[in-house]
Amino acid sequence: MPNSFQKAMIIVAHPDDPEFFCGGTIARWTHEGVEMTYLICTRGDKGSDDPTMTPARLASIREAEQQAAARILGVSRVVFLDYRDGELEPSLKLRGDIVREVRRWRPELVITNDPTTRFSRGIYPNHADHRIVGDVALDALFPAAGSRLYYPEHMAEGLEPHRVSEAYLCVTNKPDTWVDTTDYLDLRIAALRCHATQIKDPAALEKRLRENVDPRQATPNAPRRYAEGFRRVVIRR
Repeated sequence: MPNSFQKAMIIVAHPDDPEFFCGGTIARWTHEGVEMTYLICTRGDKGSDDPTMTPARLASIREAEQQAAARILGVSRVVFLDYRDGELEPSLKLRGDIVREVRRWRPELVITNDPTTRFSRGIYPNHADHRIVGDVALDALFPAAGSRLYYPEHMAEGLEPHRVSEAYLCVTNKPDTWVDTTDYLDLRIAALRCHATQIKDPAALEKRLRENVDPRQATPNAPRRYAEGFRRVVIRR
């Protein structure tokens, strides 16, 4: 898609979610000149099977991994909220924290999780944090972020209401909008490799990603094309 917008934000639950869910799209957009902000709602403090690991140490490592991956993809900034991994709730506080960052960075387009995806691809259980972030983020975008009567305390911080035009929902079973990421697969793989705590077999992951061609590609022997699918939601016209 040609970038008809200048600022975008991805709102997700964990470090590594942006790269796993839509790293090729992020790389493409930043290379087309889009200013991209990551809003990561937890610090990923439970994503380890290492019996010697502590939540605080893991959070520090995963923050660094996320910053490194974001640099590879050309992301302008990474903002972390201070929620515990696996313990997100659809609270007014979480909604307010998301509204604050939307008003601060003023994206025109937001990527977040499809909250209706209970089972990814109809098979795999979707993490509760993913569903909750998508649900709360959409409530933050409409109507809260655009109305000064929601969270008026933000005005004291110099943060005026802001209306986002559209949302792209990732991890969706109903994609209707596709972004060609063929030229950015290598960057996505490089960014994913930064998440060493989460990827036990980088070679196997790369093999899987390279085999996961654009599902719309009908010609078996054609050059491989790659794409990431989203469910598009219009927030305002």
